[in-house]
Amino acid sequence: MSTLCVLRTRCFLRQVLPGLPAAMHRHYSLDVSAPLLRTQGYVDGRWVSAASVFPVLDPATGKEIARVSDCGPAEAKQAVDAAYKAFHSWKQCTAKERSILLRKWFDLLTLHKEDLAKLITFESGKPIRESLGEIAYSASFLEWFSEEARRVYGDIVPSPAKDRKILLLKQPVGVASIITPLAEQAGIPAGVFNVVPCSREKTPAVGEVLCTDPLVAKISFTGSTATGKLLLKMAADTVKKASMELGGHAPFIVFDSADVDKAVAGAMASKFRNSGQTCVCSNRFLVQSGIHDRFMEKLGKAMDAELRVGHGSEPDTTQGPLINTRAAEKVVQQVSDAVSRGAKVLKGGKRLDGSFMEPTLLANVTTDMLCMKEETFGPLLPVIRFNTEEEALAIANASNVGLAGYCYSQDVSQIWRVAEALEVGMVGINEGLLSTPEATFGGVKQSGLGCEGSKYGVEEYLEVKYMCFGGLKP
Repeated sequence: MSTLCVLRTRCFLRQVLPGLPAAMHRHYSLDVSAPLLRTQGYVDGRWVSAASVFPVLDPATGKEIARVSDCGPAEAKQAVDAAYKAFHSWKQCTAKERSILLRKWFDLLTLHKEDLAKLITFESGKPIRESLGEIAYSASFLEWFSEEARRVYGDIVPSPAKDRKILLLKQPVGVASIITPLAEQAGIPAGVFNVVPCSREKTPAVGEVLCTDPLVAKISFTGSTATGKLLLKMAADTVKKASMELGGHAPFIVFDSADVDKAVAGAMASKFRNSGQTCVCSNRFLVQSGIHDRFMEKLGKAMDAELRVGHGSEPDTTQGPLINTRAAEKVVQQVSDAVSRGAKVLKGGKRLDGSFMEPTLLANVTTDMLCMKEETFGPLLPVIRFNTEEEALAIANASNVGLAGYCYSQDVSQIWRVAEALEVGMVGINEGLLSTPEATFGGVKQSGLGCEGSKYGVEEYLEVKYMCFGGLKP
C-alpha cells in the first residue's frame, strides 16, 4: 500500500459576545494521557520540532490548549523523502502483514478512544458523544481496510491469441498526501507515516511541497471546493492522482407520503450533528405542502426538547461552538439575508458568546436567499415549501456541488425516481445518517473526485499494470 505524508493546520479566532449561559464560563481543562497529546511533527519515525510554534485554542473558551510545531517547506520535503524511501520496503510487505498492522492500529484507536475523543472536543468544540462517535467511525475504516488489504485482486483476462496470457496486476500508487491519526504504536515502519503540522500562514508553502514534489504520486484532500481547485492546479504539473472530498449543499426532501416523525428525526440527525459542521449535513430543506405545517410544528418541538448548547465536554451538550468566529458570522449573515427577503425566524437566530450560535429554524424560505445558494456549515435549518416532485428536484439539483442528498417518502416508485434523479454521490432514503466504511463516500459535480470507503475506496490508491506473457506453446 502507499506511504503517507499528512498536513495538519489549525487556526482559531474568538471575540466575546453576551448571551451565553453562565455555565459556559466554567473552567475546562484538557486531561489526557501524555503520549497521546503530541505537539511536534512526526517524520521518518521521529518526533521533530520546528523553529516556531502556533497556538491551538479551545473554540468554546478561546483558551490555549497547546502550542504545536509550525513546520514549513523544509519539514514537508523531509517527510516526502522519508515516505518515498520507506515505500520501497513497505510495498514488499505481504497483504497479510499489512493487514495485521492496520488491525493493530484499529485496536489502539479503540483502546484510547476516551482520551482521543477529549482531544477532538477541545480542539474543535465537538460534543464529547460525537467525538467518541468520530473515533469509532475513523477506526472502522482501519478495520475495514485491514480486511480489504487481503482482497486486492488482479485479473487474468482471456487472450485473443493462443500463445499469450493477459494479466492485470494491481500495485500501490506510491507516496500519498492524506490525513489519518495514531500509527507509531501499531508498529507502522518509520517513514511510512509522517505528520507535518503547520499554521494557516505556512499552509500554502507546505501544501505546495506536498502537491508538487515529483516523489509524491497521490494527493487526497478534504475541504472547500475553492481550495481543492487550487491543489488540483498544483498537482497537474506532475500529473498526480487525486482524491477530492469537497463542499456539499445537501438537499433534504420530505414528500407528503413520508412518515413525519421519522422525517423530523432524520432532519435533526442530519442537520445538527456537530452543530451543522459536516460536509454531508443537510443544508436545504424542501417540504411538500400537504405535510409542511405538521413537519414544522414537530421539528420545532424536537429542537426545543433535544438541543442543548454548551461546552463539548459537558455530557448533556448537543451543540458546541462553531470552529471559529468567522463561521458564526457566516451563519448570522445568512439569517439576516433570509429575513431581509421575507423569511421568518421560528427558533433561534441569534449569535451567542464567541463562536456559539443558536440552533435556528427558518420558514418562508425562497431560492434567492444566501442559505439556499451557499453551504452554511452551521446550525441553520431553512425550509422551503414545494408542491410537486418536479419542482423539488429542480430546486435540489440547482447547485454546482453534489455530495449527499436525502429523501423521505413511503412511495416506492417515487423513491426510485428521486434517488436516480438527484445529482449527488450519496442518497439517504428515509435515513439521515448514511456514512459507513462499507459503502462509497464521494460526490459529483464540484463536490470532488474519487471516493472513500467500500471495496472501491482502495482502488484510489492503486495502479493497474498490464502484463502480456507471450511466446507460450499452445
